[in-house]
Amino acid sequence: MADSLVHARSTARPHLADRLTSRRGAWLALGLAVMVMGSLFGLLSGVEPQNQSGQAPVDSESTQVSRLLEEFPDADRQSALVVASRDDGGELSEADLEGLGELVPVIGETGATAPMVSEDGRAAVLAAPITVGADDAETAAAIKALRTDIAASAPDRLTLQVTGGPAFGADMAASFEGADVTLLLVTILIVAVLLVITYRSPVLWLVPLIVVALADGLAARVTAGAGVLWNLDFDAGIISVLVFGAGTNYALLLISRYREELGETDDDRAALSRAWRKTVPAVVASNVTVVLALLALVFATIPMTRGLGIPAAIGLLIAVAAVLFVLPPFLAVCGRRLFWPFIPRPGEARSQGRTWRAVASRVAKRPAISLIGGLALLAVMATGLFGTSVGLDQVERFRVQSESAAGLEKMSAHFPPGEAQPVYVIADTSAADQVVAAVGEIEGVVRARPAGTTDDGSITKIAVTSAYSPGTEQSLDQITELRDAVHPIAGAEAKVGGAVATELDARDGGERDLLLVAPLVLAVSFLVLLVLLRSLVAPALLLLVNLASAVAAIGAGAWLSRIVFDRQELDLQVPILAFLFLVALGIDYTIFLVHRARADATRLGTRAGMVEAVAHTGNVITSAGIVLAAVFAALGVLPLVTLGQLGLIVGVGVVVDTLVVRTVIVPAIFSLVGDRIWWPGRLQEGELNP
Repeated sequence: MADSLVHARSTARPHLADRLTSRRGAWLALGLAVMVMGSLFGLLSGVEPQNQSGQAPVDSESTQVSRLLEEFPDADRQSALVVASRDDGGELSEADLEGLGELVPVIGETGATAPMVSEDGRAAVLAAPITVGADDAETAAAIKALRTDIAASAPDRLTLQVTGGPAFGADMAASFEGADVTLLLVTILIVAVLLVITYRSPVLWLVPLIVVALADGLAARVTAGAGVLWNLDFDAGIISVLVFGAGTNYALLLISRYREELGETDDDRAALSRAWRKTVPAVVASNVTVVLALLALVFATIPMTRGLGIPAAIGLLIAVAAVLFVLPPFLAVCGRRLFWPFIPRPGEARSQGRTWRAVASRVAKRPAISLIGGLALLAVMATGLFGTSVGLDQVERFRVQSESAAGLEKMSAHFPPGEAQPVYVIADTSAADQVVAAVGEIEGVVRARPAGTTDDGSITKIAVTSAYSPGTEQSLDQITELRDAVHPIAGAEAKVGGAVATELDARDGGERDLLLVAPLVLAVSFLVLLVLLRSLVAPALLLLVNLASAVAAIGAGAWLSRIVFDRQELDLQVPILAFLFLVALGIDYTIFLVHRARADATRLGTRAGMVEAVAHTGNVITSAGIVLAAVFAALGVLPLVTLGQLGLIVGVGVVVDTLVVRTVIVPAIFSLVGDRIWWPGRLQEGELNP
């Protein structure tokens, strides 16, 4: 009778869901989607994502120095360093040095210098200035050409390695050649396999995969256009992972509800329409939470972090639009036969969710013990944070050692470690001698010398060679000492920059960003839960649980990183991005579960309603969590430890969030608090999903 009334109302005044799933409306919706997507694909086909590497805040001292260095003659030329050593590790002979000298004319167009031999005689270095490109990709071409020329004329018995600042940027760019395609293929394979397992159908998995893949392709082009338009710096691989992960989650939720509704009626289109109406609030709330959380990144100071916010938000909006407006008509056209060979029929719904109902019932019977056990597990995981620091140096960032990293290690073993990446001090020429003298008194400074002036002679560049390896704590502390020494010099207007100074400023900026963005993400999540649940108690408790889960996941991920990647530290961007994804994406599953629990609680009461919600959503939330975890784990195929650590932490966090938080901790809290969880609101029969 209730179904008849709902159908009568929808017939008198068609709902959007009815239009999307009707015979004519489904084809019209698919045709419109093809036209819109095709137009955007064509319009943005030639747009490429930005390839930048902004690490330090734009107002930091190191960034100011970088801008000032562009005013010097030949600012577009930087020195690549060719490190030479014998294959047997012995001292370089006269013949070896003569052979190295013959390399100078080979790379003479770059203005290469004569070989400089280390004190122990076991290594030599040639400085080869090259013209750097507008980005790392162009510089990579110059470095590749240099290495090709050197390899063709390399003396026998010598190993030659090109390192230095330009080489590091070039190796990082080169390491990503084809990596995005690999990531996409691995992601598609993972999603396809897990969808086949989830749906137990040789056909159904193709429909959501096609829709999400189209959304990912469109998102790649739109976000690339946004990056060019607003000069944003971001990693396209992370956007792809987010679109695939979130899009697949939304599709799983919709199709799961569709399957459930098919167990209640023979009318495929009516079942899909009802599933759409009942799913939209949770999917939209979930999407809005993640989008607003990502937009909080626009307040970050690190360009790589700030630049990710808008493109990621755009990608997720495209994903939710595809799932809500392209997937339903696709499903409507195909009908229930998509579920073959396990086609749902009316009456089968009562047999679903037995395992999850049993788990939730046990938790509801002993909520205190379940809650203590779940929180104890999170506490154990969080202990991984002890002894964890933040900051990887250039060598540690590569998962597979590059030539530039190997060359730096070789050079550091025989020359002052700071030789490859000098610190630069910019000062007024009138006070340059005072600055050089002050710098020379700092412990760990091997040499300090003027290295050129601007065309008008007003500003002098001072190159400082450190005894400490770039990126180590000693080298970072030395930057602070240098700044403390040169800033007070009257009339010098001295500023300290260079790669190590950039690293220090990036670490400081990363800490500030985490302290700023994390509260904003929590506030956004709380407000969305507040609006969705119309309660103060439930959002507060759920957010505390989500926060504890995120901290536990970062701790466990940091511990696993020591085992998997042999790294004691987390990279700079990992804590803030991991926290953002864990909290925002974790709220997804909270919304999926609690939105259903509130609807069931209006009929059964809070405790029984939560048991019912776990029974109905257990399969889909677990499937969605495993898919999302696996998709993030795919970041491990990329060559940077940063992305591997991020994928590991988020993957572990999503699995724990799915199997422990949503299955044990949240139901236990609802059982303990009871109807007071909805305070100050009240449950009313039929208030949700009539």
